[in-house]
Amino acid sequence: MTHAATIPADSLIAAHAAKAGFRHCRAIEIADDGRPAMAHFLRLMTSMPGWIDTLMVLRNRLVALLGLKDLGRLTAIDPARAPGSYQPGERVGIFTLVANTEDEVLLVDRDQHLDVHIALLRRPTAEGRCEVLVSTVVRTHNRLGRLYMLPVAPFHRLIAPIALRRLAW
Repeated sequence: MTHAATIPADSLIAAHAAKAGFRHCRAIEIADDGRPAMAHFLRLMTSMPGWIDTLMVLRNRLVALLGLKDLGRLTAIDPARAPGSYQPGERVGIFTLVANTEDEVLLVDRDQHLDVHIALLRRPTAEGRCEVLVSTVVRTHNRLGRLYMLPVAPFHRLIAPIALRRLAW
């Protein structure tokens, strides 16, 4: 079961959260199989339900009319690539990797209207268990960014727990 959480103060995303208009964090406790944070992030992205990826396609078509970039699909991840091979500056699906450590990944997407940071933090809890926290922060730059977030924020709050639950499968 996922639950709402506070963005951890020791997370790489915490500094970005202070400047953000949208902040969201969800967590789930799962069996700790020793996989690094990037492995969990890649699984999260590749296991997105098809309807969510369809929403991304629709989003890309709509924002193209406004001159914004096409982000592609959330599930556009190379399944054969090793989690540890990703380096800062590289694309990981629709995001650019900022940091990749054993316990946390930080990614960003920047556009003219907003910056989106997402972090996945993995930390041990009980013996053989770990908590996975996914934090998202969005800093808007202008009116277009604020308008964009009006429909996106509720969808994000709906999608995040759905995606996280798939980590427990």
